[in-house]
Amino acid sequence: MAWSLPGKVQLGGLLLCLLGWVCSWVTTVLPQWKTLNLELNEMETWIMGLWEVCVNQEEVATVCKAFESFLSLPQELQVSRILMLISHGLGLLGLLLSGFGSECFQLHGTRRVVKRWLCLLGGTLEASASATTLFPVSWVAHTTIRDFWDDSIPEIVPRWELGDALFLGWAGGIFLALGGLLLIFSTCLGKEEVTFLQMASPTAPPPHAPAEPDGSFHLTSRPRSLMI
Repeated sequence: MAWSLPGKVQLGGLLLCLLGWVCSWVTTVLPQWKTLNLELNEMETWIMGLWEVCVNQEEVATVCKAFESFLSLPQELQVSRILMLISHGLGLLGLLLSGFGSECFQLHGTRRVVKRWLCLLGGTLEASASATTLFPVSWVAHTTIRDFWDDSIPEIVPRWELGDALFLGWAGGIFLALGGLLLIFSTCLGKEEVTFLQMASPTAPPPHAPAEPDGSFHLTSRPRSLMI
């Protein structure tokens, strides 16, 4: 099957959205949102995520403990947990809708206009999933940097730093945004292609239209039923 230009753009958008959705999901599960290194004990590292806090001791083990109460979390972690779950739902729904609206999914009786609207709605949902991923990750990074450079905290007090999960979340949000924009752009390409085909198709003159005189002489046969 030959892929058209809108179909190739849709396939690229779907792959980017799928990659971004997986990165966003892994970011939610990983506990490396914040890291804390103790100067008194360099072999011990604390890491904090949305669901648990862990202590990584070199050459020993990693011990994790889940948060007992949602209300006991800092405000940025509470909002981040909710927004990341919303992002997963929006991303999955956008993948399903845009997949049904793409050229690779053929269903008998489905009109092209309906598939275009499904692809447009799926791309919009992916863009929304990107926003609900980038906002909590950026908020946690902002509060971490703000507390790290807070002069009111004594220097001897250990401070949290940015974890690796935040960078993965930024990558996932960017992939979701690019994929959603490609899906939306593919619908514009589909409209241009349909308009071009309609303008380029030859139009035949109506069957009963009178012929225009061109100055030439034509001989016509006399009907048999004509009586002189």
